[in-house]
Amino acid sequence: MTYSEENYLKVIYHLSLNNSKGVNTNSIANVMESKPSSVTDMVQKLAEKDLVIYKKYQGVSLTEKGKFTALMIVRKHRMWEVFLVETLDFSWDEVHDVAEQLEHIKSEKLINKLEEFLGFPTEDPHGDPIPDRNGKIAKIDKKLLSEIGVGKKVICVGVKDSSPPFLQYLDKQQIALGSAIEVLAKEDFDQSLSLRVDDKDVSVSNKIASNLFVKPV
Repeated sequence: MTYSEENYLKVIYHLSLNNSKGVNTNSIANVMESKPSSVTDMVQKLAEKDLVIYKKYQGVSLTEKGKFTALMIVRKHRMWEVFLVETLDFSWDEVHDVAEQLEHIKSEKLINKLEEFLGFPTEDPHGDPIPDRNGKIAKIDKKLLSEIGVGKKVICVGVKDSSPPFLQYLDKQQIALGSAIEVLAKEDFDQSLSLRVDDKDVSVSNKIASNLFVKPV
């Protein structure tokens, strides 16, 4: 498989998590920043390799083979992110672009050895689950911070937005995976939140709260 084919499979996998009926080719084009006609050409190539099922006007869905292949790409990406943070001291806002390059390394043995070296991690630095070598992926029970009521106590377990600016903002506010968060107040006007993060009081916008995953204490 080419790097481009792998990237398309990964995008279709991520988009399919929120759409069980088939992924719209325009949605794929938006993420890939490609023309719809180019997406259609690629999808047809993937269909010929039995990686996706494509029916015009009905969207794209992954075959079992395609889903497993996509999960192995996701597995490599997230494993490399753990390696970069834990072993090479990259910050969590730096690893995504580097892992985008490393995820295309073909050696299954290398990734399995890397997994052993890292102590069989189950989550990446952003809190996303890492598929195992059989393609099984854990489902994490989590909610967005914006959905949590006043007075509730939660723990930060992940981020919806893993862009460097967002992660750098969290660093400035000293919000990280594992941070204990208490919702002190919510503004009716704009749904912004007043929080106690560990021992520090912080105010965040609804946009920030809508990109933080948490779970009950």
